[in-house]
Amino acid sequence: MFSGIIESLGRVVGLDHQPHSLVLDIESDLTNVAEGESIALNGVCLTALAAVEAGPVRFFVSAETLGCTTLGALALGCRVNLERAVTPSTRLSGHIVQGHVDAMARYKGHTTEGEGRRVVFEVPASLRRYMVEKGSVALDGISLTLNTLGEEQDGVFEIGLMIIPHTWTHTTLGTLSNGESVNVEVDVIAKYVEAQCRTK
Repeated sequence: MFSGIIESLGRVVGLDHQPHSLVLDIESDLTNVAEGESIALNGVCLTALAAVEAGPVRFFVSAETLGCTTLGALALGCRVNLERAVTPSTRLSGHIVQGHVDAMARYKGHTTEGEGRRVVFEVPASLRRYMVEKGSVALDGISLTLNTLGEEQDGVFEIGLMIIPHTWTHTTLGTLSNGESVNVEVDVIAKYVEAQCRTK
């Protein structure tokens, strides 16, 4: 489990495409990574393949994960958001994030408001029922607050979020180009509530 508070910005330094999988080497300032440790990479829960005191960490990405996330589009030199799993004593500064991606969203750009940025993403309409204004969403593993929800149109809707300067500079949000895709994970509590309501 994760909290959506990005711990480190990593960089792709190794990329080995196989017919139905991908092996990634990620360089970051994370140290003492244990073999089998769960790390969220752009909001995708992955497993470290070997113990690493310092240096690149290797991850295996399955065909299933490649098919429903943006990881297959990574290139050498790409920056990525990294977060280690929470511990019982960790402050849950964001919200409960599993690293299980629900869909991909498309970046539509931003406007500057004072020192903050108001960003807009286009999200599949199937996820709208899990989102509410002032609720939480994880985009590329970043815990964010939903400010506005647009109306569904042609199978998508727009969400608006206000990004503070720290988040803009300490995550990959500030490097996104218009039209670029990000991983979306909705609040798991909303999905459980829906499941419970359906069984009654």
